[in-house]
Amino acid sequence: MYGYQHPADPIGPEPSHDSPDQRAAWHEAFLALGPTDGPDVRAMPDGRLWLIRDTYTTETCWAPQHVGKELRLVRLGAANAELDAIRADAETEAARKAGDHERAGRHEHWAASYRAMRARYLAHEETFAQTMACRAEWERATEHTRHPAVAADAELRRRHPDRPIERLRSAESDPISDARREELTLTPDKNIGEMVGWVRDLAAQRQAFRDKLEERQALKVPSEDPDFEDLGPAFPAWNAPGKDAILQPPKPEIPPSAKIIELAREPEAGREAAD
Repeated sequence: MYGYQHPADPIGPEPSHDSPDQRAAWHEAFLALGPTDGPDVRAMPDGRLWLIRDTYTTETCWAPQHVGKELRLVRLGAANAELDAIRADAETEAARKAGDHERAGRHEHWAASYRAMRARYLAHEETFAQTMACRAEWERATEHTRHPAVAADAELRRRHPDRPIERLRSAESDPISDARREELTLTPDKNIGEMVGWVRDLAAQRQAFRDKLEERQALKVPSEDPDFEDLGPAFPAWNAPGKDAILQPPKPEIPPSAKIIELAREPEAGREAAD
């Protein structure tokens, strides 16, 4: 439905909350894979399931902003601005050869505007690409807690079908609005000026994310005996086991019977006689 194709990972990373339909479909697909591909919470008591479920809000509240649409927008803008600058340079050269200096100066001005647009788009692209890289790090760092929370939610619903349980809600930042996204669209007659304010704020958000990630990675499980070393990281990486391909035996070779071979040769013999 959503164009995701991967030879080993059937559903990919969890979609952001600005695509609720895709996110709901991902949750259903994740649960359909079953304990073989994810955490098995079926034997846990209800109290522990509720605690695991509540970690979903805790883990999503520090997720970096999802700016995939914005990254695609500025990349297209940079490519189009580069083409427009090349065309304007060509028009400038043609006008100069024709002796039309007024038209040459006009196209030269447009070429400079397009190059400035491209530079601004590339600056935005770098910011958005770094933010999406942080987003990928967050997904890997929280996978081992978010996935059990989704499984715990499903198990509680299975055990208590008559109990109203609120859907899992992400605590991520609100998605980028259309009005803010329109601010990224540049035109040659528009004063480009400084970078959009909310785009500059992404740098500060990335630093806050880095601090949170380093703090998280530094947490250790203390040993009961103070003379021994820590037991390891408090948030170890969790990788869902992959499914190996099911080996199929080779299909048996079934030779045709002698009668079938004889019947197949009869039309050939008839054609030879007619010739």
